[in-house]
Amino acid sequence: MATQVPSEIRYDRASRTLHVAFPDGTAFALPAEYLRVESPSAEVQGHGPGQRKLVAGRRHVGIIAIEPVGNYAVRLTFDDLHDSGIFSWDYLQELGREQGRRWATYLDALAAEGLSRDPN
Repeated sequence: MATQVPSEIRYDRASRTLHVAFPDGTAFALPAEYLRVESPSAEVQGHGPGQRKLVAGRRHVGIIAIEPVGNYAVRLTFDDLHDSGIFSWDYLQELGREQGRRWATYLDALAAEGLSRDPN
């Protein structure tokens, strides 16, 4: 499947949700918290298998900047100043398609570690 460039990227500050639509008609509403904890950055994903970091306490995080990166991605800057993740179009689609499963896995991991979505 060829990479699709989004036909729309719009951030709703009130709901802290990034809306992404693609030419094939798929559209996703991606909460900033979800994007932050699934950031493709090495800070979150680690540098190799098994190095992924569990990010807690980001329930109220928002996005303060959306910057295009070439024709293939956007860099999101979150209000906790995390800005090292480059979200490719393919990764945004993946996050949208897998949102339910990934979110449930994240919540289970937080519970297993005794951590919370709320800031300390």
